Parts: sequence; structure tokens; C-alpha cells
Amino acid sequence: MTKFSILLPTHNRPEVLHLAIRSVLAQTRDDWELLVVGDGCTDNTGAVVQGFGDARIRWFDLPKGPGFGYANRNIALRQAKGELVAFLGHDNLYFPDHLEKMGAAFARPKVQFAVSRPLFIDDDGTVLPFFANLNIPPVFREFMEVRNFVPATAVMHRRSAFDRVGLWPERAEGSGDWDLWKRILADCGRPGLAMVDQPTCLHFRANWRRENGWGPTPARWLRAVRDSDGWWPKGLNLDLEGTGLPQEKVWSLLQGPSAVGQIREAANRLRDHLAWTAGLDPAFR
Repeated sequence: MTKFSILLPTHNRPEVLHLAIRSVLAQTRDDWELLVVGDGCTDNTGAVVQGFGDARIRWFDLPKGPGFGYANRNIALRQAKGELVAFLGHDNLYFPDHLEKMGAAFARPKVQFAVSRPLFIDDDGTVLPFFANLNIPPVFREFMEVRNFVPATAVMHRRSAFDRVGLWPERAEGSGDWDLWKRILADCGRPGLAMVDQPTCLHFRANWRRENGWGPTPARWLRAVRDSDGWWPKGLNLDLEGTGLPQEKVWSLLQGPSAVGQIREAANRLRDHLAWTAGLDPAFR
């Protein structure tokens, strides 16, 4: 039985796509299907996907759709068999227990939408934990009314949400994920939201984004903390020296038996450090 349907849209990035797929194959749960949606691919992407030879991986070779290809994503999602829908950017990576930890959040029937704590990673190997708990009312309002700061790879929701609020907005020029998330959360409210406290995935800079300053504002603030504070957990500085893509180097590092645990522990230490620093600020006394 298929529990998870994972949507993975892609356009001409086979050099990182194969690593994203490997991170799915490495999951501690095996009751998934992977919907790889080729949005007008003109290279060997199809051969890379089909080369895995796994019946759970379904390849959709579609003509280029408008914008980010939201209409093509809907073609695949209409065929999704899983109870839960997850997302994966072709340049991002799951931790091995991503589906396990995210899926556990839906043990409560009222939960419709879950978010794990995203980890943004710079090309130099700096991991930037961005802690935005949507269960906090002002944070929820900011998300619903002002801006999106949740990467799709950190999201999971029930397949049944599509029946109530619809699929991805096919005519949107951008921010189609944010549009969908807001519709689901408007439907279920904060009682239907679950926050998974641990990081479960790594979000890399897309190759079309500018080098510096990408990511939400808090991630940029964390870069400033890293550069000026004089203290940064070693586990959040991954060694990416040498040639090759960041995803390739990080994937290699993640094969170590304690790598994920060390990153999570370092993220917790950073959170504790920032909380202590804020507590020493006279404004908080």
C-alpha cells in the first residue's frame, strides 16, 4: 500500500536530480511513490530517472508548461495514490527519516498539514537553521498575510486536501506553493497544523538565484550572526572544499553514520545559544 506520494518537479538538472532521488531511496519508510515531473526537459533527465529501475519511481515526460510548470505538477498529482503528499526540490535532499518523522505527525486525524524545521545550506557549506513555528499566532499571520518562508521540501499534507481546496494554481507566475499552503491552512486552521520539531531535509540555493542573500530574511540574519558573533557550531559548517556541486559533497558527507545526528544537535545548540544571547540583552530584562 502506498502511504506517501512525493512530487519532484524538474527541468534540466540531472546532475543534482539523481542525488535527490537517492535520498528518497534511502528512506526508512518504503511505502512511497515518487512522481518525477519533467517540465520540458531537453537533456538526459529521463534516462537518469528511468535508470534507477524502481517501479515506485514514475516519470512524467511533459512539454514545458507556463512559468514554473504548475499545470504539469497537477497532471502527476491527479494520479497520486498516497494518503500523504510530500514535495522534493530537484536540488534538495531528504534526511533518511524524513518520511518517517513527517508521517508520524499525521497520527492525529485532525492534522492536515505538517512542516518540519528547514535547514538552508549555502554553497560554502554553512547550514542555516531557520526556526519559524507556524503554531505561534503572529508567525502564522505573517505566513498567511505577508510572505512565504517555508520551502516546499519541508511540507507534507493529506491528499484529501486537494478535494477541498484544489490543486496548484496553473495560471500563477510564481509562488504557487505558497498559494496552495495558504488555501489548505485557511481550510483547516491552526488546529490542523503540525510542526515537526526536528530538521528533516536540506534546502540548497537554486541555481537561478543570486549568490548572496538568498533565502528568507531570518536566514540572512543568521549569516550575519555567523560572520560577527565569533561562535558557530562546528556541525553547521560542512566541509565542501574541492571541486564538484554542493549537493554531491553533502550527499557524500551524509553517508556517515552520525552525520544527520550531528547536524541536528548543532542546530539545537545554535537555537539554545541564540535564546541565551537574547536573554542577556537588557531589553529582555
